[in-house]
Amino acid sequence: RFAAISTFGVDTIRRFHENVSEMKKLAARDFEDILQCSIPAFEGLLPDPHNKRLLKVLYKLAEWHALAKLRLHTEETLARLEVVTRELGQAMRDFRDNTCSAYKTFETPSEIAARERRKASEAKKAAAAGKPATGKAHEPRSKVPKTLNLATYKWHALGDYVSTIRLFGPTDNYSTQAVRSKLVQVTSH
Repeated sequence: RFAAISTFGVDTIRRFHENVSEMKKLAARDFEDILQCSIPAFEGLLPDPHNKRLLKVLYKLAEWHALAKLRLHTEETLARLEVVTRELGQAMRDFRDNTCSAYKTFETPSEIAARERRKASEAKKAAAAGKPATGKAHEPRSKVPKTLNLATYKWHALGDYVSTIRLFGPTDNYSTQAVRSKLVQVTSH
């Protein structure tokens, strides 16, 4: 569905890979493009009321991102960012509790392969150290259930953005994206 979305501008929204979920080594601009185009790409994938919850989460994420990356803030924009942060947290918890719990999700094939490589590496290190192997020699490939985890630093830190902006200024003061766009302009002439 992302591949069907048209490009916009020279350097605003680029053409998407055929399978966005398999994209590797994403830059910040790639995540931003995916977020900005996610609502039309995801709309209608789930039945209601799950579809409504998903679209609400995507909208709140896009609104939060747009406010957080403003280059000039006022008390009104910071107050709105605080409100949107609260609303995003509520929407995410509602999504986790009511939509995620309705679906069984598992590791992707690449996550399974990475987990197996980690286990093999650990077994090799243990064998080199003379320790006995802890697992079966050839366990069958199995998918581990995955759930949405909101108890991470990444989610916890969203609440600190407003105070951080008040202390250090807008996020463009410490982002490399502006430098990259200037570099592209300079090298294209």
